[in-house]
Formats: sequence, C-alpha cells, structure tokens
Amino acid sequence: MDALPLKPFQEMTSEDYAEIGLMCGLEVHQQLLTDTKLFCRCPAGHYSSDYDAEVLRHMRPTLSEMGEYDGTALMEKKTRKNITYRIHHATVCTYEFDDTPPFLINDQAVDIALELSHLLRLNLVNELHIARKQYLDGSIPTGFQRTTILGVDGWIPFKERRIDIRQLGLEEDSCREVSDHGHERTYLTDRLGMPLIEVVTEPNMFTPQETAEVCDLIRKICRSTQKVRRGYGATRQDVNVSVRGGTRIEIKGVPQIWRIPHLIYNEASRQVALLRIKDVLNARGITHESINTPAMDVTSIVAKTTWAPIKTALDLGLKVRCVLLSGFAGILNTTTQEHTTFAKEFSDRVRVIACLSQLPNIVHSDAAAESLWPQDWLKIRKRMKATENDALILVWGNDQDLDTACEEILIRAREATVGVPSDTRQPLKDGTNGFERVLPGADRMYPDTDLPPIEITADRVARTKALMPEFVWETEARFREWGNGGGMAEEDVQRLCISPRAIFITRCMIDLKLSGKLLGTICGQWMRALSRKNLDTRRFTDEALLEIFSAYIAKRMAREGIPWLIERMLRIHEPEHIKASDVALLLDEIDMKPATDEQLSAHLDRVLYQVQEENFPTAEKRVRYMMGELMEDLVGRVDGMLLLKLVNDRVSQSKSAPSQEPMET
Repeated sequence: MDALPLKPFQEMTSEDYAEIGLMCGLEVHQQLLTDTKLFCRCPAGHYSSDYDAEVLRHMRPTLSEMGEYDGTALMEKKTRKNITYRIHHATVCTYEFDDTPPFLINDQAVDIALELSHLLRLNLVNELHIARKQYLDGSIPTGFQRTTILGVDGWIPFKERRIDIRQLGLEEDSCREVSDHGHERTYLTDRLGMPLIEVVTEPNMFTPQETAEVCDLIRKICRSTQKVRRGYGATRQDVNVSVRGGTRIEIKGVPQIWRIPHLIYNEASRQVALLRIKDVLNARGITHESINTPAMDVTSIVAKTTWAPIKTALDLGLKVRCVLLSGFAGILNTTTQEHTTFAKEFSDRVRVIACLSQLPNIVHSDAAAESLWPQDWLKIRKRMKATENDALILVWGNDQDLDTACEEILIRAREATVGVPSDTRQPLKDGTNGFERVLPGADRMYPDTDLPPIEITADRVARTKALMPEFVWETEARFREWGNGGGMAEEDVQRLCISPRAIFITRCMIDLKLSGKLLGTICGQWMRALSRKNLDTRRFTDEALLEIFSAYIAKRMAREGIPWLIERMLRIHEPEHIKASDVALLLDEIDMKPATDEQLSAHLDRVLYQVQEENFPTAEKRVRYMMGELMEDLVGRVDGMLLLKLVNDRVSQSKSAPSQEPMET
C-alpha cells in the first residue's frame, strides 16, 4: 500500500471517478458590495493591517436549541487557545464584540442577495429568520455568526443537465487570520461583519473538473450583477467530497478555482486509501474497542538520543510519551495523498488540537530508521509490551499538551477502524489537504433572540427581480455569435460577460449593429493593453465610448483610430472622467476620417521622394523608416498591414523607375 490508490492526476478519466463513486458539492461564499456591514453601520471593505488596540478572548461552547453540544465546539475547547484581536477604530465597533445589540439587517445586502436568488431560480422564503451559528475557532469574537436563509431549491444549467442549488444564505464574514502558532492565534477584525452570501449546491458534480466549472459559473453569475466584491479573498469556496463507502469531507476556504480539481483528486485518493486501511484492520481483527492501551512516558529511554527533534525538546525540559497502536504495523507508511502518508493524519490532530505545532511533532516505528537508534526502539517496544504486529507513535511536549495529544492519537486510530472520519480539511498549496477541525453539525445552530423576523414582501420580490441582469450564459452566447464581422474571441467572452461594460456592449450590438469581434477587441484586448500602460480605462465612460462608436459608424473615423483616440484622451484628460462631449470636441479638432486612395498615394509619393535608397543599408530599414513617417501622419486613418503592403510595393517599384516630384497632398 505504498503507492497512491488512484492513477496519477493527469491520467484520471470520468470513468475512473465513476468507478470510485466520486460525488462533489460546493459552498460558494461571495462578499457583497455594500457600503456598511451586515448588522452594524461600520464601513465595509476597508482593509488595513494597522490597529489601535488588542483584545484577548477565550472561547467556550454553549448548548444548542436542543440542549446538545456541537462536536466542533467541543474540539475547539480542547485547544485552549488564546485568541487575540487587533482592532482599528475605523472598521469595528462594540457590536462585533457582543457589547451592543445588533442593528436591523442591512437592506442593501438583502436586496443584492434577493437579486442573486432570482438568478439561481430559488424559491424565496416569506420571512427572514436570523440564527446563530457557533464558531469557536476564534474567527468571530462573539463565538457565533449571525446568518439567515433567503431561498431554497433552485437550479442552474450546466452542459446538458441541471445543477441543483440547495439554498442561498446571507451571513457575516469572519476575521482575517494573522498567525496561529501553539496556543496563540491572532486575527485582524477589518473584514469582520461584512455581508457575505453562501450558495450551497447539491452533490451533482462527478469529476474534479466539473466541480471547478460549476464553481466558475456561480462566480460569473454573482459578478454579472456588478454588486459583489472582487479581488483575492472576496470569493472563497468550500468543496464537499465523498467516494463510495466514504463520507462527506469539506475542504474549507479554497481561495482560487483552478486549485479545486487537484484538491478533489487528493481527497478522493485519501478516502479510497482510508477505506482500504479499514479493510486491512478489520481483517486483522482490530476494532474500535481493542484500541485502548494507555500511553507511557519513555523520556528516560530516549534521554541520550541525537535525533534533533526529540533532543531539542528534551533540552527544553519537555517529555516524551509513547502510544501503542495494536495491529497497526506497516500501516502508518501507507500513501494516502500525493507525498503524504497515513501518519500525517495523526500528526495533524496533534498539531491542531494539542497545539504541538512545531514539525515534526511525532515519530513512529514504521519510520524507525529515520529517527531513533534501533536499541531505543527495542527498549520502547519492551516497555510497551508491543508485538511485531503493533505500531508505536512517540510524541513530545508538556504534560497537559501530551494528555491531549495521546488522547487524539487513540481517537484517530479508533476512527481508522470504521473508515473515513467526518472532517473539515484545510487546502494546502501542493494540492493536498490537512486536518482543520471536526465537521460541524446541526447542534451549532440556534435562534437569535435579538432580531425579529423580516417579511419579504411581494413588492420587494418584484423590485429586485426587475433589477437582475440577464443570465450570464445568454450574454456569453450573444458575445460569441453576434455580428457580421464575427463573434468575440473566447477569452474576451469570458472576461467581458461579467464586466461592468457587459450591458453597454449588448446595447452597442443591438443599437449600433457592431460585431462582437470589434467590441471584444476594443473593450477587451485594447482596454487591457492600455491598463498595462498604467492608464485607468474605467475613467472612459460608456457614453464617451458610445460617441466614438457612433463616429465610427458615421465614417467620421477609421477603426484603427479608435484605440489611438482612447489612449490620447486618457492622457490629456487625466485624472478626470471622460465624457461624450470631450470626445465630440476632439473629433471636431482633428481629422480622423479613413484616408482615401488618393491621399494614401500622395503620402506615399512624398515620403518615397524624401527617403532616398542610398541613405539606408537595407531595404528593410528603409521600409521601417517610411512606416514610422507615414503612421505619424496617418495615425488612426489606415490599417497598418495595408499600409505596410503599399510601402513594400512602392519601394519595389521605385528600384526600376526614375525619381519624380511628389504630388501635393
């Protein structure tokens, strides 16, 4: 069991994933573009690493509505974390620390969430009921997040089928983590409380690539409204993964869509490996109840070791304990994910829950050659009364952390006898994942008694429905196909269908009959090129662009003059926004009409007369110089490729013809 249980990532097919019964779902979190936060009136979207003060808090679990404790909350209690919040007076208030009752929910956020609910074809609720969701990892200072559901049972089209949308929720965003080491965790509170929607799909995706594509579709639907935030961290997705015989595993907070396929592949591999480990343990007669050997102190045995991790711990006065795993011999080295073995499952639990975060934090007998001397392992086996069928795990720390660590090692070993434990996993940069916490359940939810229900009236439903844009797949289809000159390039389609100019581009297609290819080139490629020159193309208003396109339709300017004119206006009008009147004024001052054949011939004759052949070492350099002179005179009035052909033709003709005086232009 040393090799990965699946084919390499690049070789996996849809049939391979179907064979293991892969199912995936998504929880897409998207920040909304509001002026203020969700339940207070602090400004939203103001990020800064500066802070005025620090607040220290310790979290403890509370009972749910049904009088039960949530497993995640109990796990977080074991960590004994000191949670430090860095606060800035401009972005946080006493509400976020539960010292002030909440304001009524932000109406702007509710309207945006309703608009998105229409786009996802959800059945809207009649009333919003605010609930509290426990968060004891410290990411929310109150220990709970206020959340509500706006719609259920929707769907979006995907290829030849539908993807079911379970629900859309509206909730507060959490803090930004600064650091997490040992028992100390630090957060910045600037993001705290910002309005955030959560779109939850059913597990209707059956390959990693499909999951990424559906996630991208949901992202585009959100962005098509122009009412959501953009940038790193504004959209985050949780990916739910299971295989046949496994269970739902949540990969939490994936920041980029392109990372989703590799993460799903490794989680599927991990679950298949864990199911095989379960079968091996069951065949060996290992059960949940048989794993109960108490840990023992082995500090004296390893006191003279030269292996750096344990030697450093001993120098700091820490202790070493051994946990015996009956029947686990050879299993800890089993490959579960790429570059990852089953032993990491134990190391992660020790790191996260016992807060022994300095790695390596364990060593095991299956990797004995890499660590302690053989005689030390023999002495430890003798003390633990271990047989050749047993595995040993050593862990080091202070007494309190060791109590937690040894308990967690035994818990994880017992879970191995039943298959795949219900975890929330952390995405890692190499495409693998690590343990983050126990998967939360319904017991972390309970009603919020500070806020009344809010009716969703028929008038509000109609008003928000009237504001929603067209479905993004309809916009994509038009951009691909519209116009006699051809549709947009696919790259331009994907970028512009969710851009702030999407409605304007549609208007130009319908009213001015401009082709998708032309609009994609100008609004997509040329505008991007200008942005790379540090010109803010957002200053060019839609009305100003419409004036340019209208002039082009009226043959007052050539197609080639459009990017030149846009760049010139951005430079001479910096930093003001450019209006239609600015464009009209400049067009009255300069001649931008397409050059006629007679004008082109006159310019070619003049430049050819001025540029004598003997002044240039090669014909190519002569042509290049002539092109520079001509493009300066005819900028924006002639196609560059056409002009180059004319210049080459004239140069070739001039070699066999006598010089003549140029015609007057």
